[in-house]
Amino acid sequence: MKKLILAAIAVMGFSAANAQTTGFSKGDTFISGAFGIGSEKTGDSKSNEFVLVPSVGYLVSDNIAIGGKLGFGSSKENDVKDNAFTVGAFGRYYFTPASQFSVFGQAGLDFTNHKSGDFKSNEIGVNVGLGLSYFLSNHFAIEATWAGLGYSANNNGGHGAEKTNSFGLATDLTDVRFGVVYKF
Repeated sequence: MKKLILAAIAVMGFSAANAQTTGFSKGDTFISGAFGIGSEKTGDSKSNEFVLVPSVGYLVSDNIAIGGKLGFGSSKENDVKDNAFTVGAFGRYYFTPASQFSVFGQAGLDFTNHKSGDFKSNEIGVNVGLGLSYFLSNHFAIEATWAGLGYSANNNGGHGAEKTNSFGLATDLTDVRFGVVYKF
């Protein structure tokens, strides 16, 4: 019986020590990002898409992280190709930073330059969303994010072209994205 009690205490002690080392704390740096590739064909029409957007964040306090991202995207529909370059910044507030499940709210600002042949346009976007990081180990986490509220303005090439303003609120879970986070 004493051996069973000592084994239970050892397991609880190990679990408590492990729980203290997972999650985020002030001074942590992490990398994550987005990657996507896709293809679609309908009749004679075919489209391809590629997106790569790595991001880096730094916890300035136990609950607040700031970060930035650089991205490239390319899409082609039939013979029309569009390239997009993105620069962005984000801020996160972690409600449960030191636990294995780290719940956060995020706000971001992005600038994207689109180029399709000789046509160029610029787009500015603002978004607010929620997320959850689940730590598999001290350094790796699986992350799910949901961009719930967003606004963007596109100049559609300028030179007298009408601007496109977009606003969206997603109340369902069709825009949940999953990724991997590495914490240094």
